[in-house]
Amino acid sequence: MESVLPEQIESERLIIRVARPGDGAVFNEAIKESLEQLLPWLGWVTPPRTPAESEASCCRAHERFLRNEDLMAFFFLKDGGTLVGGSGLHDADWELRQFEIGYWGRSSFLGKGLITEGVRALADHALEVLGATRVFLTTDTLNVASWRLAERAGFELEGILRKDRRNLSGGLRDTRVYSRISLP
Repeated sequence: MESVLPEQIESERLIIRVARPGDGAVFNEAIKESLEQLLPWLGWVTPPRTPAESEASCCRAHERFLRNEDLMAFFFLKDGGTLVGGSGLHDADWELRQFEIGYWGRSSFLGKGLITEGVRALADHALEVLGATRVFLTTDTLNVASWRLAERAGFELEGILRKDRRNLSGGLRDTRVYSRISLP
């Protein structure tokens, strides 16, 4: 059982690797292309970032990775190297061996199963290699595409937290909580 976040793993079609210095331009390009789709759900995409801000975000993420605290991961196609989305193992709790996972997809690559493949691979790695007891995610109940992806990636609905946090418009939202757990 490892206790170090992975720098890179691979799935059938993807190279899944840590964000690192130099990734800012491709990250920025993917987010700008996908802004309309991401705006309702992800607060970190507004206001739209400059390439320099995206680069700074990648540098900060890489520093957190080096401290073994957090993994901001990008999904690159093995065939051609295009950035198609991102995910991560966030807020690593090494004592309980639990991780939160998040994800986003580049608009022009949605509907091909790539984000599901990457999320499944990250969760599998956490459970099988890192010895995670639990990998979980939360999503707004109105974000149907997100919770359907979670289910396709093998996550099970634990429950719905009613009016538990604010949505991006400032109203109260209901949150679906999903997890994959280690088997005894």
